Amino acid sequence: MLSIGLTIIFGMLGIVNFAHGAIYMLGAYAAYTVVDLLSGNFLIAILVVPVVIGLIGAFLETTLLRRLYNVEPFYNLLLTFGLMLAIQDAVRIGYGPEGEPFNIPGALLGAVNLGITYYPKYRLFIFIITALCSMGLILFLERTKLGSIIRAGTENSDMVDALGIDIGKIFTLVFGIGAALAGLAGVLAAPIQNVEPAMGMNFLVETFVVVVVGGMGSIIGSIIAGLIIGETLTIGVLIWPPMATTLIYIFMAVILLIRPRGLFGRAEFHD
Repeated sequence: MLSIGLTIIFGMLGIVNFAHGAIYMLGAYAAYTVVDLLSGNFLIAILVVPVVIGLIGAFLETTLLRRLYNVEPFYNLLLTFGLMLAIQDAVRIGYGPEGEPFNIPGALLGAVNLGITYYPKYRLFIFIITALCSMGLILFLERTKLGSIIRAGTENSDMVDALGIDIGKIFTLVFGIGAALAGLAGVLAAPIQNVEPAMGMNFLVETFVVVVVGGMGSIIGSIIAGLIIGETLTIGVLIWPPMATTLIYIFMAVILLIRPRGLFGRAEFHD
């Protein structure tokens, strides 16, 4: 989920968004606020938090990122890196530097008998939600007029703009969607890990590995690479835990040697 959001932002806007992990963390804290501080329901957090985080992302794109599209790429890198630090520090000020506990919803406690093994209900729930969101996003991009505009803008944004379509609004929408997906990932991750200010950094590097292996800008590539990287980490933990994280970088190096643009990467990108 996190890598898909990062992929559509890079594919359309050409921005390597270092703030993506902080937005993911913001989604987890927003879920904590809704459920624990406001005594809300976890389902409400799943429905409301991604919308709020998406609006925050759209605001950041409109007020900050939009001003740097026509300058050297490293300015965007510096801006998003600065946003990451600012968001983390704002959360530390508001919630404190220590992590916050977040319990799995009662209805999703326990395990399900799948015949060959017992699998935790909550992790199965995450799998279902992620699969539905991924399929929904693919159908949106492939079967709707707006989705075709986004795909065309990914290929050549100048051509889309020349056809009379306000590409600026499309950029804002895409960044908002990417931020919303990161926010939803944060909501889903909150019950299975400690909600703390640095949680986004823990996954950001792995997320970039997934995006690179899948192919920059490819949603299908991110989904498949996410599954492969996840299995690689799991196998590494089973065989030799200290080597688990290193395995994903070895795998990425092998893929890039064979296919420098990743599994599903395109030959060329246009801003």
